[in-house]
Amino acid sequence: MSADLSSRTSFTVLIITGLSGSGKSTVLRALEDVGYFCIDNLPLSLLSPLLQEISRSHQDNRQVALVMDVRTQGFLQNYRKVFKRLERQGYRLHILFLEANENALIRRFSQTRRQHPLADRESISHALQQERESLAGLRQLAHRIIDTSSYNPHQLRKMIIAEYSNLSQEPRLALHLTSFAYKNGLPPEADLVIDVRFLPNPYFVEELRPLTGNEPRVRDFVLRHPETRAFVTHLYNFLDFLLPLYQKEGKTHLNIAIGCTGGQHRSVVIVNQLGEHLSQGKFPFTLSHRDLVENQGE
Repeated sequence: MSADLSSRTSFTVLIITGLSGSGKSTVLRALEDVGYFCIDNLPLSLLSPLLQEISRSHQDNRQVALVMDVRTQGFLQNYRKVFKRLERQGYRLHILFLEANENALIRRFSQTRRQHPLADRESISHALQQERESLAGLRQLAHRIIDTSSYNPHQLRKMIIAEYSNLSQEPRLALHLTSFAYKNGLPPEADLVIDVRFLPNPYFVEELRPLTGNEPRVRDFVLRHPETRAFVTHLYNFLDFLLPLYQKEGKTHLNIAIGCTGGQHRSVVIVNQLGEHLSQGKFPFTLSHRDLVENQGE
C-alpha cells in the first residue's frame, strides 16, 4: 500500500453493534450531536464505497460512526472478511459492542412496544438468546463492551459523549469508575474489582445510616480512619503505576469497580476520592454509582 493511500484513508471508523434494545440508537444520536457522521443499518456492501467517498471529500477530523447489527443484510456472514479488508486499506476500526441482561431488554421492548427483529415466530426470550449466540464471535472482536442494563438513556448518552467526543487517532486509555453493592453481584463489565468491605462502615452509625457516600459527613467518617487513609494512598500508587502500563500495552478502556456490602457508603466515598485523584492526571474518566439509592443505607 502506498504512503499516499495510507494517509488518505487513515482515520477511525466507530462500528456500533450488539444486542437489539441495548441502546445503539441512543449512542448514535449522542455521537451525531458531537459531530460524528452517523448512519444506522448501512448495508455491508456499501461500507467500503462510503468510506472511500468520505476519504476523498474530507481532509481532517473525520469521525464516522455506523450502527451495524443483525438487521443488516449479510452482516453476520461477512463482517470478518469486510473488516479485515478495510483494515488492510488503512482504516482503523473501533468496535463498540452494547449488551444488557435479559430482564432489562424485555422491559425495554415492552415499554417501547417495538418488535425484536428475530421475534417474528419466536418468543422474545428465545429471540434474545438466538441473537446473543449469533453475535458471540463479533463480541470477541470488540474493543469496548458496555453492559447498559443499569443505565437509562441520559446516563448512557453522558458516558458516550465523555468517552468518544474525541476518539483519538492513537489508542488512549479511558477509564470508567463505578461503585457497586456485592449483594447485587459484580458488574459484568469490570476489569479491576476492589473490595472495600474491610473499611469502617457508616451503616452502623445511626445518624449516618440513611445518608450516602456523597454526603460530607459520611465521607469524613470513612476517610478519618487511619486504615482508610493508608488504603487510599496505596490505591493511588497502585493505579499510578498500572495505568501507564495498560496504555503502553494498547488498552483503550478500563473499568474499575469498587464494591462494599450495599453500595451506599464506603464504595461511593472511595470512587469519589479516586475520581478526584484521577482528575489531576492525563486519563479521561467517567464515574457512576450503580446501586446508589439516595436516603437509603446499606
